[in-house]
Amino acid sequence: MNENNKTWSGRFNEPVSELVKRYTASVEFDQRLAPFDIQGSLAHANMLAAQGIISRDDLTAIEQGLSQIREEIQNNEFVWSLDLEDVHLNIEKRLTSLVGDAGKRLHTGRSRNDQVATDIRLFMRTAIDEIIVLIRAMQSALLDLAQQHIHTIMPGFTHLQVAQPVSFAHHLMAYFEMLKRDTGRLQDCRVRTNQLPLGAAALAGTSYPIDREYTARLLGFDGVCENSLDAVSDRDFAIEFNASAALIMTHLSRLSEELILWMTPAFGFIQLADRFCTGSSIMPQKKNPDVPELVRGKTGRVNGHLIALLTLMKAQPLAYNKDNQEDKEPLFDTVDTVIDTLRIYTDMLSGIQVNAQNMRRSALRGHATATDLADYLVKKGIPFRDAHEIVARTVQHAEHMQCELSELNLNDLQQFSAEVASDIFDFLTLEGSMSSRNHTGGTAPEQIQAAIQRARSWLANP
Repeated sequence: MNENNKTWSGRFNEPVSELVKRYTASVEFDQRLAPFDIQGSLAHANMLAAQGIISRDDLTAIEQGLSQIREEIQNNEFVWSLDLEDVHLNIEKRLTSLVGDAGKRLHTGRSRNDQVATDIRLFMRTAIDEIIVLIRAMQSALLDLAQQHIHTIMPGFTHLQVAQPVSFAHHLMAYFEMLKRDTGRLQDCRVRTNQLPLGAAALAGTSYPIDREYTARLLGFDGVCENSLDAVSDRDFAIEFNASAALIMTHLSRLSEELILWMTPAFGFIQLADRFCTGSSIMPQKKNPDVPELVRGKTGRVNGHLIALLTLMKAQPLAYNKDNQEDKEPLFDTVDTVIDTLRIYTDMLSGIQVNAQNMRRSALRGHATATDLADYLVKKGIPFRDAHEIVARTVQHAEHMQCELSELNLNDLQQFSAEVASDIFDFLTLEGSMSSRNHTGGTAPEQIQAAIQRARSWLANP
C-alpha cells in the first residue's frame, strides 16, 4: 500500500491502481478551495479547543501550521500530491508533517463529507458577494450611458418589427431592471447558502461535545444545517446559484444579441470600441463583435452546467455519494464565466458610440406612431377596436402612397375618420409619442430621468 494512502490503508489489501487514482482524484481542481478549507479548519480547531476536546497547545500548533500552509499555497510553494486525492488530505498531510500529533487531532469530530460541504458554501458565499458587486458596477455603467441618451430616440421592437418609439435610455434601463432582479436572486441564494454543515460529520453527527453554533459564528454563518443527512448530501444551494447565474448570462446574452444587430450596417445604431472586436483574416473591412458573440456562446455553457448539476443530484440516495465530487468543476467554471463576463461587459458599455441619427431614421420607418393615432381616436370617443381598424386602413393607405403615417396630410387622415383634427400631428411625432406616456415605467423623458434617479438611489442604498 502506498505510504501516502495510510489514511484508510488498514481496510484494503491491495493498492489503488494508477488509473483509478487519476479517475477519482479531485486535487487538480479542488485545490482552489484551499483558502476556505484552511478557514474552516481554523474555526473547527478553535471550537474543539473551546470545548476541551483538544488542548490549547494543540490549537496553537494547528494555527501556526495552517498559517504556514496558507503562505506556501499563496507563494506557489505547496506540493500537491495526486496520491492524497483531494485538497483536504493534502493540507492535513502537510499539517501533520509540520506539527505532528496536533495535526492528526484536527479531524476530530468531523468528516471530509461535512468538511467539503462547508468549504463549498464558504467559496459560494464569497463568489456571490463578488458577483453582486460586479453586477452593480455594470448597472452603474448602464445608468451612465442612459443618462446621455434620454432624448435619443430609437424604435422599440416587438417580433423584431418596428413597434413604437422609445428612447435609447429607456431601452438600457430595461437591462438595469433585469440585473436588479438577478441581484435579488443571488441575495436570496446567499441566505440559503450561508448555513453551516460542519458538525454533521460523515452523515449522523458526532459523539464529541461539539458546539456547532460557536463554529457558525466564527465563520460568519447565519445558522447551522438542521439535519446531518441533508447537510452533507445536498447541493441544492449550488444548483440554485447556477440557476441564478444562468439567468444573469441569459440577460447578458439578450443584450449581446442586440449589440450584434445594432452594429450591422442594416441597423448602424452603435459601434463598439475596437478593443472588444476583431477583424477577418481575409476580409479587410470586417469589424466583428467577438465579445458579445462569446457572451452568447458562454451562456450555453453556463446553462449546460446547470443541467449537469441537476442531473448529478437527481438520483442520489441519502447521504453523501462520490458523485458529488463532480459538482466542483461546473460550479467553478460558472463562477469564473459570470465574473469575467460582468467585468468585460462593464468596460464594453463605457466604450459604446451611439449613432443617434440612424436610430431616429429607423424610428421614422414602420409607422411607429400608429398606436398613438388609435389612442387619439379613442380619446375622441371611438371604441378602441374601431379605432384599431381605422388606423389599420390608414396604414394601408400610407403604404400605398409609399410614405410614413406621420407624412400623410390632414385630408388623407380625415378620409378614414372625421374625428381627426389638425392637432393630430402633435401626437404623430416621435417626441409626442414618447412624451404622451407620462407615467411610472413610461417613455416620457421626465419619467426616464426619474427612473435613473431611483436606480442610482437603489445602487447607493441597496
